[in-house]
Amino acid sequence: MKAKAADFLIYDEAAGLYRESPEQAVRDDVEKHYWLHVGRSILKDWRLYLMLIPMLLVFLFWRYFPMYELLGCFKVSDEVLPVSQQLFSGFSYFKRLLVGGDTLSMEFWRAMRNTFILSFYGLCFGFPMPIILALFFNEIKSNIARSVYQVLTYLPKFMSTVVMTSLVVMLVKQGSLTSGMGIVSQGLAKLGWVSQDVANSGLLNNPAFFRPIYIISGIWEGAGYDSIVFFAAIIAISPTSYEAAQIDGANKWAQMRYVVLPSILSTIVIMLITRIGSLLNIGYEKVLLLYNTNTYVTADVVSTFAQRYGLAGAAKGIASAAEMMNNVVGMLLVIGANTIARKASDVSLY
Repeated sequence: MKAKAADFLIYDEAAGLYRESPEQAVRDDVEKHYWLHVGRSILKDWRLYLMLIPMLLVFLFWRYFPMYELLGCFKVSDEVLPVSQQLFSGFSYFKRLLVGGDTLSMEFWRAMRNTFILSFYGLCFGFPMPIILALFFNEIKSNIARSVYQVLTYLPKFMSTVVMTSLVVMLVKQGSLTSGMGIVSQGLAKLGWVSQDVANSGLLNNPAFFRPIYIISGIWEGAGYDSIVFFAAIIAISPTSYEAAQIDGANKWAQMRYVVLPSILSTIVIMLITRIGSLLNIGYEKVLLLYNTNTYVTADVVSTFAQRYGLAGAAKGIASAAEMMNNVVGMLLVIGANTIARKASDVSLY
């Protein structure tokens, strides 16, 4: 299909010439002086762009510069030489982790399995809790009572990981940091759910109890804070939707089912995709503070595996390769979840 002059120009019958239309002249001027307009816009709102500099520096130094060290996955580890001068080793570290057949490979697959199980349980049990809390906050009519409940549920998120893990240890393992059983251990022993010997030895020393403790403490820590997004989506629903449902005879449960949940479905899908994206990115701090040699079989994750071999074991290539595979799987999960969400509900992250 060939373009003609008449497609872009208008014919002036009086002069007998083709002239550029006013609209096309404006478009040409905008394209010609595009960067001039961008510069003027930046100068006009220079304060806003100045506020972006700290965030850009954070991403630059803590997100992009560390990517250079990923070259260690493909080079021979040498503490003396920098990464750029180390010899290329190919995929030897990845082969050893995946199909090595030795103790290192078995520990890596155990850590990968534990990472997936902890993340999957956290997604199944932890993701619905903020939605339930947001629905609960929406039904509280008193602003004062709602504010109090929200502050109480938000508070654990603002405590440091060390404080949170210390509280968990005091509740489930010891009455103090030195001796005695915690109140949770005593309650479970009195109910007969755990034996007295297990309670005395400490629940955190038993591999069977590490995952429930980790998941429940994670819900306690983050459910209230994560409910902010869902509560904001709920309060944005038009009151006319509730009024129409009440006219049709809908009670509170019906309003939640047919008004609230469909209205916040897009928010739920977006948050679910982002949660799946970080499915395998378990922070090593909490696990590192809670686990011990007795619970490696259920508590050791990829991050602690990399920390143990990268820092304590001085095997940085192995540690980098483990983290690389963990991040690649996380990226594939994001792409897959986004594709499924886009085809199933026409709501996606991108």
